[in-house]
Amino acid sequence: MTLYYGIVFGLLCFEVAMFMMLILPLPFAWRRGLFKFLANNPVVAKIQYGLKITFIFVGVLFIDAVQRMWKVTLEGDTMRESQGMRDSRTESNFHARKFYAQRNTYLTGFTLFLSLILSRTYSLITELITTQEELVAAKGGKSTSTTGSSSALEKENADLKRDLANLKKQAGQQQTEYNRMGDELTAAKGQGVSSKKD
Repeated sequence: MTLYYGIVFGLLCFEVAMFMMLILPLPFAWRRGLFKFLANNPVVAKIQYGLKITFIFVGVLFIDAVQRMWKVTLEGDTMRESQGMRDSRTESNFHARKFYAQRNTYLTGFTLFLSLILSRTYSLITELITTQEELVAAKGGKSTSTTGSSSALEKENADLKRDLANLKKQAGQQQTEYNRMGDELTAAKGQGVSSKKD
């Protein structure tokens, strides 16, 4: 394998490792931290820029590999039609060239295809993290993940207990006022009835 196809193979292995890292089921806080690191780190930005340039070269290698594969296939067809492959060395040489051309085509094609999958997976996970953060903000800061602090929960619990005590106090005052007004109404009706009897 030539040097540049060896580099493409290394790039393919790197992409497979990155894809496995992206799809690992990590806790929300870890995943958010990882993606914030990837988005904000200047070294990672330079690596991404270098990879974009590398993928341009891989695209050129893919086009070249496809052309070579077509060329080898056409040569084999012409050889079979004209004279046939009588020599075993010629036939094995042809099959070796065909194998190398197909290998290079698949290698560069899979590398380009996996780069598209990685790009889309990264953007989907970034959107998912953003949506989860918006959901947490919309719920009033209550986090469903394990990152919520106990002091915030205790403060919210104390506020709810205070509100409940205020509601009980208001309900008691309203009940007292209702009873007083009911007694006054009964007394007023009682006086009205006794004055009618007189």
